[in-house]
Amino acid sequence: MAALLYASRTANCPYEIVLVASNRADAAGLKLAEAEGIATFVLSHKGMERSAHDAAMDAAIRASSAEYVALAGYMRILTPELVAKWEGRMVNVHPSLLPKYTGLHTHERAIAARESHSGVTVHLVTAELDEGPILGQTPVAILPRDTPDSLAARVLIAEHQLYSRCLERLVTRETSPEWLLAQVEKLAMAMPETEARPAHGSPGWRIAGGKYFAHFINQHHGEPQIAVLAKTSGQDELASLIEQDPEAYYRPAYYGASGWVGIILNRKGVDWDQVAHWMQRSWRAVAPKRLTKLLDIADEF
Repeated sequence: MAALLYASRTANCPYEIVLVASNRADAAGLKLAEAEGIATFVLSHKGMERSAHDAAMDAAIRASSAEYVALAGYMRILTPELVAKWEGRMVNVHPSLLPKYTGLHTHERAIAARESHSGVTVHLVTAELDEGPILGQTPVAILPRDTPDSLAARVLIAEHQLYSRCLERLVTRETSPEWLLAQVEKLAMAMPETEARPAHGSPGWRIAGGKYFAHFINQHHGEPQIAVLAKTSGQDELASLIEQDPEAYYRPAYYGASGWVGIILNRKGVDWDQVAHWMQRSWRAVAPKRLTKLLDIADEF
């Protein structure tokens, strides 16, 4: 926690710590946070059902206006309900090179297995213990006379270095063209018989050998948007979308004249299910019937 706190106070760090919360009143991090002028919240779990305690912690976190949760020595297994509420925005650090040595006693187990390296992993939190998507790893060599304590001390140094850097990347990725493109690419290539093919100097996706159904735009023609373009039914629907939600949709240069809508990606709160919906609808607009029938059959299951 201290490593994340002091990293947040370096120049140009993209995150700040707004709350330090714990289930233990004697947690040293609470005293440090108070001394550094950071709000704190403590609620013992003793005598409470796990779901009720997690709900109270969640309420305190949301009241602080936090947008992400970074676990740092919080030694309680969270309920799936709490994890789901922070999907993609809760991160943890684990003292091994996952997927090796999940759970406890990682250093003893790595030494006993005669591994050449242990290490540290920063990952997103999912309902499955220590199995969330990996954000970063640092290997740490195991020396011939290492004990679990001596190895743990070096791994801790690596943790302090890696965790803040991974957190920085996480909180800025939603405005990163590379990350946004990867998400769009994943959705596009999930459509049957899709091939990636640049169009007008930008990434695009089309039915193999046929028409395009999506384009990725990265601030082209001086526009501020990073967006995916999808086909609408025409100018009336395009205008209606922009009127209803100008923060999410816009009329892209060149493509807008043909009824394509720009779905803005470099903004907070992107609904990726809605993005997937528009890309699938756009794919259906250009796909031959033999392919749409296959998708209809798959949707029935």
